[in-house]
Order: sequence, then C-alpha cells, then structure tokens
Amino acid sequence: MILSDRDIKKALKEKLIFIDPLFPRAIQPASVDLHLGPDFLVFQAEEHTCIDPREPLDHMMKKMKIDAKRQFIIHPGEFALGMTYEIVGVSSSMVGRLEGKSSLGRIGLIIHATAGYIDPGNKLKVTLELHNIANLPIKLYYKMPIAQISFSPVSSPVENPYGKERLGSKYYGAMKPQASQYWKNFKKNNDWITFEK
Repeated sequence: MILSDRDIKKALKEKLIFIDPLFPRAIQPASVDLHLGPDFLVFQAEEHTCIDPREPLDHMMKKMKIDAKRQFIIHPGEFALGMTYEIVGVSSSMVGRLEGKSSLGRIGLIIHATAGYIDPGNKLKVTLELHNIANLPIKLYYKMPIAQISFSPVSSPVENPYGKERLGSKYYGAMKPQASQYWKNFKKNNDWITFEK
C-alpha cells in the first residue's frame, strides 16, 4: 500500500515520516516532490583506469557545489552523485521509495541507478545517482524539483531499524554525498576474500 496525499499529511503530523523543509505544493496525489541540493561527487575518470569495489573510492571522486548562480551540467553518459535539498526520514514502521520525475525522464535524466529505497529508521538527505542517457548535456539547477518519494507502511515495525550498530549501516544520517562504501563488505581472511554476513 502506498500512502495517499491525505495519509502523507497524517503521517507527517504523527511523525511516521519526516520531510524538512516541506516546499509549498510539494505533496502530490501519492508522493512528495524533492528538490536538488548543492553537493555533488563526480568520478575523476582521467586519473583512474577502473573502479575496484574492494577498495575505498573517496580519492577517485571530486566534490562540486552549485548555488542559485551556478548550475551543474551533466554530460551524455556521465554519472554523478547528488543529494536532495530536503532531509527525509521514516519511522521503524515505514519505508520510502525514491522515483524520477516524468518530465526529467523525457529529457534522459535518470535520478537513481538502483538505490531508491529509504530503510525504516533512516533520516538523511537522499542520495541521487544521476545519469544522463540523452545525447546532449543537461543543465541542473539548485533547488529544482528533481525526484519524488512515496511511502509505504511495513507489515509491522522492524526489529532492527537502519542505523543499528549490528547492521553495519553505511549511509545512516548522510548529509553529503558519499562515495560507495561497498568495500566494507569485504573481509580479508588469510588469502581469501569473503563477504561479511
């Protein structure tokens, strides 16, 4: 079940979901519009030959910032990490699902490659995995509507909300784009690489 506009307003009042700031007219029939924040990370492809998910990637990415006077231009085939302007949170009884905007999809902008899910208990500026699949550069403006989020209740409140130490949550409470932390899934055991459970 996806929350309707009426139930989104109710969930906000009951603190089952959290959105700050909530822009005027952001609440849609069954979602809430989210806006583009100022911070980006882009791969410095000219300095590296490949991405190794077993290794930290922070050194491979360059920070960029935009504002009301400076836009972000994403070129064809380019990938960048951005963030929403809003902080979004969900209680232990709710999940959030990030989706693109139809009008931006029609110009070739993908806003998440795969991670469009907000786990119960998380509260953060949502990461945008931006990809331009058009054949022309796309100009992105600070605070433009960039995505929409819908909310669904889980069958019962979760036992271990995102961010609990035992889960090893990598992006809990993120307020800036972070390079992939996938390398933390690998553990060296003698000469073998094994995944943590």
